[in-house]
Amino acid sequence: MNRRDFIRNALIAGTALQFPHIWIKNSRADQKLFKLCILQTNDTHSRIDPFPMDGGRNQGLGGIARRASLVNRIRNQNPNTLLLDAGDVLQGTPYFNLFKGKLEYQTMTACGYDVSTLGNHEFDNGVDSLANALQYARFDIVNCNYEFGNTALRPIVKRFVTRQVGPFRVGITGVGISFEDLVSPKNHKGVTYEKPYHILQSVVNYLRKDLSCQLVIVLSHLGYRYDEDRPSDVEMAGEVNGIDWIIGGHTHTFMDAPDTIISKGGHQTGILQVGWAGILLGKTDFLFDNKKLVAFKSESTLIDDTDTGQLAAAEQFS
Repeated sequence: MNRRDFIRNALIAGTALQFPHIWIKNSRADQKLFKLCILQTNDTHSRIDPFPMDGGRNQGLGGIARRASLVNRIRNQNPNTLLLDAGDVLQGTPYFNLFKGKLEYQTMTACGYDVSTLGNHEFDNGVDSLANALQYARFDIVNCNYEFGNTALRPIVKRFVTRQVGPFRVGITGVGISFEDLVSPKNHKGVTYEKPYHILQSVVNYLRKDLSCQLVIVLSHLGYRYDEDRPSDVEMAGEVNGIDWIIGGHTHTFMDAPDTIISKGGHQTGILQVGWAGILLGKTDFLFDNKKLVAFKSESTLIDDTDTGQLAAAEQFS
């Protein structure tokens, strides 16, 4: 089975998980529950167009116009939807070399993104270049474990944001990977990394307790898991209490189903990462009963030529 067929067969059907109860489907009870939809991407790497039809394993897949069409369809079905991204928006095609990030953030804005975080490749042209590119993002950028000092990024990047979706408040924050061996010191000058767990725990506590968020999401560019001792999504889910959902990035991991991990404090956390290059759009429906999260269901949809795009051509954003 080739990689494209594997992705179709393993991911399009989706997976129902207990959180803590089974997914309620096609019943009168289901109609009474509130459904909040989270859409996610990660590591899109300047992939504005679909992969070319050149015989490569990803040929014909991806493209932000097709993604926008699918997002619009989902939002028409359920307006209680947020579109989130886990970083590494930049670097990977000539669009980044030509437009220095402007095009990526313009098209994400047109696609209707709500919140994103910073990956290591966002710093490839330096702090000031990233700040200039982010002027074209009409959505929030979050990170709680980078200190931005007096750089141009300080007024742009937020520690967290909240979104009111129907009767529910969603808290969203982000964490980024260490710059060591990934980003040249001159390219993150004035921006420093701090180990994420302690800082993140304080933010999660504030979102859940002080701001009464019913759903807490972390946009993570740490990576899914590692053999060596370094921060990862799996480790974070165990160490930090109170996270409901981790949208992962950095390791380009194609997950055929979300992980669920119980933290040391007893909270159940889901983790999902959807590969790279915008090949997949992750979709998770959270069901609430009287403001209590009772179940979730995740699926990932392959972005191919069955989805016709509604965005204007890329050159219109240049």
